[in-house]
Formats: sequence, structure tokens, C-alpha cells
Amino acid sequence: MSNGKIPKDALNAINKKVKKPISENQIKKVASSVNASTLQNEAQLRQLIKQVAQMAKVPVTESTVNDIVSTIKKSGMNANNLESLMGLLMKKR
Repeated sequence: MSNGKIPKDALNAINKKVKKPISENQIKKVASSVNASTLQNEAQLRQLIKQVAQMAKVPVTESTVNDIVSTIKKSGMNANNLESLMGLLMKKR
């Protein structure tokens, strides 16, 4: 993604998992709002998870949100890895 483009295979993989196809522009819009502090601030992180779930039309329970938050905190995931966050969300369906 260094050139600002999302690899087609990544976009296709994401769209296979969601109920409503997500455009590259939608992913870029969410990704551009994420920074290091987003992943450090639990309230912002929860908001991001819910935003991604809503965009993908994937329901998430509070338990799932808690699991994702816990996983992100333990892994030290950084803001450059939004694809991993989306992958976590898709696994929790």
C-alpha cells in the first residue's frame, strides 16, 4: 500500500467476507482516520471497530469488540496495519 493503492487480492478477500462490498475509497477513508493514538485510546479503538463493522454490514457483539480490543493491545498492532484489524473483525463473524 506504499503507493496508496490497496492490493486487488486484499480488496477481493475483504469483499468475500462482508455482506456489502466495500470500495477501495471506503477503506482509504477509514484508514486515513487511524493513527497511533487511535490504537492506544480504547474508546477510539472501540469506535473504529464499530465503524468498520458497520461499513462491512457485519454485526459485532460487545464480547467480540472486547476480544478485538484485547488482541490489538496484546499484539501491539500499529496504525499502519488496518488490514489486520479488518481481518480480526472478519474472523469474529
